[in-house]
Amino acid sequence: MRNPYSDRKYLVIGIIISVGVLFVFRLFFLQIIDDSYKLSASNNVLRYMTQYPARGLIYDRSGELLVYNEAAYDLMVIPRQVRNIDTLELCRIIGIEKEAFIRNLNRAKAHSWYKPSVFEQQLSTETYGYLEEKLFKYPGFFVQTRTLRKYSQPIASHTLGYIGEASSRVIENNPYYRMGDYIGINGIERTYEEILRGEKGVKIMMVDVHNREIRGYHEGRFDTSSVMGTDLYITIDAALQAYGEKLMQNKRGSIVAIEPATGEILALVSSPSYDPNLMIGRARNKNYGILSEDTLKPLFNRALMATYPPGSTFKMVNGLISLQHGAITPQSRYSCQGTGSRPIRCSHNHTSPLALRDAIEHSCNPYFWGCFRDLINSSRFTNTEEAYSHWVDDMHSFGFGKVLGTDLFGEQTGKVPMPNEYNRIYGVNRWRALTIRSLSIGQGEILLTPIQMANMAATISNKGYYYPPHLVKAIGENDSIKPMEIEKVRTNIDQHHYIEVIEGMHQVFTGSHGTARWYKLNDISMCGKTGTAENPHGKDHSLFVAFAPKENPQIAIAVVVENAGFGATWAVPIATLMMEKYLKGEISRKEVEERMLNAIIY
Repeated sequence: MRNPYSDRKYLVIGIIISVGVLFVFRLFFLQIIDDSYKLSASNNVLRYMTQYPARGLIYDRSGELLVYNEAAYDLMVIPRQVRNIDTLELCRIIGIEKEAFIRNLNRAKAHSWYKPSVFEQQLSTETYGYLEEKLFKYPGFFVQTRTLRKYSQPIASHTLGYIGEASSRVIENNPYYRMGDYIGINGIERTYEEILRGEKGVKIMMVDVHNREIRGYHEGRFDTSSVMGTDLYITIDAALQAYGEKLMQNKRGSIVAIEPATGEILALVSSPSYDPNLMIGRARNKNYGILSEDTLKPLFNRALMATYPPGSTFKMVNGLISLQHGAITPQSRYSCQGTGSRPIRCSHNHTSPLALRDAIEHSCNPYFWGCFRDLINSSRFTNTEEAYSHWVDDMHSFGFGKVLGTDLFGEQTGKVPMPNEYNRIYGVNRWRALTIRSLSIGQGEILLTPIQMANMAATISNKGYYYPPHLVKAIGENDSIKPMEIEKVRTNIDQHHYIEVIEGMHQVFTGSHGTARWYKLNDISMCGKTGTAENPHGKDHSLFVAFAPKENPQIAIAVVVENAGFGATWAVPIATLMMEKYLKGEISRKEVEERMLNAIIY
């Protein structure tokens, strides 16, 4: 007789096998697939310390150190390991409120419960020393060493830029950066971020139950070393930059000085400015807020971003374009009725008629209106729009209406109005030279940045070409320094046309009616052009462009002093002081220097 319970043994065997399979599967899952326990165990005994590299140093063109690094300490946290700590005591040690503690911890939890992130940045050496003795009482917290920027002089803040914590957007788009990493925010620090930052490393340490480091993991076999960033040698002359910033104190505007033969920027002054040391350390956010709310906008880089009508400093370009297209010759003369001239009046009465050289010396408005009119109405072109399109193309060859395209962070294009803009405003074939006559004297819709004005002076001094202005001279260290390679750009204007214009700019200093004659130096042959630009923001801007010496020029410069009045009153003396300082190393006209240093124009 068959045992009625004999089949049950299969059921029991099946259950045992099923349970066995489940255990095997679970074991496989835990050992092979799920690494949470391993990660948890590892995080309890291993600490992954990012080895932040020191950023590359920044020197001026003479090798003077401008930016270096200083040790700082970040308090890091692994949220999952934080338990049973004296929160108030930790807050007192690191100098934060309880609300900040909660906010920082929640931010770290949002980033990751298992991975370390910055809890409080940039502890001082004193705070770190005190915290280090008590750190065993705060499981989940540890200190990580890094470096901060330090500036040897309170100058060139807009050029050097500053660094800050990488944003979540940067972290999402670039796997190199993690929460708490620093990145160049603007200026050279941003443009050359990948060169300056170096490469991070990792050090793995074993820690005990009291959060104390015991020893390196596997004797450091899995550690990677950080690589220091590469040094930069910039084109700025620190002494000239500092002098320019002094001259522009209590004034709004900018100075840009360029070495014409190379395009290297010697000074890039934007005023008002700020001490770059304000943008480092734990006070950075507070200082940034104060500077952002300042009505004088010290964070705004006027040298690269502000756009102005160039006024009379632009007249040479109209003369050159007219010469190139045969609309005038150097001997062409236009009459002027002084302040009674129409449709554009002159600023003063003078001898008439004038040719190009004397027209530049006198800054005669009717002359440049006449040559602009004859260019736009020239029979060489089929209509106004074609003539104007050639004028626009020639303007672009000077670098106007576009960025100069080197390492200038934040550079603006300025504005050269395109023909379709006038077609849209006035209608096709319904505008003439008279309609856009303000362009003939650098007013109307045309806008230039100070660096474009300085580049214009450099181009004229070079008789028709320029090297795009740039800020970095060489990259590297010691014997491996690599000079920057910048390509020469030629304008559409033939070289011989510049000779007459340069003579006219020389007469601005040497002529009996030259608008800069009061600031002529006997031992330096200077060429320049004043400008007094009308604008919708109050009193006229004071402008001046120049270069020196006349032969083999070593410096080209543009000065803008906002709402200061005549170019000859403020921009000319500041520019000539800068050129004298650079070429001679000292100032002979102390009374002029004192007047500029003490002037307040806000």
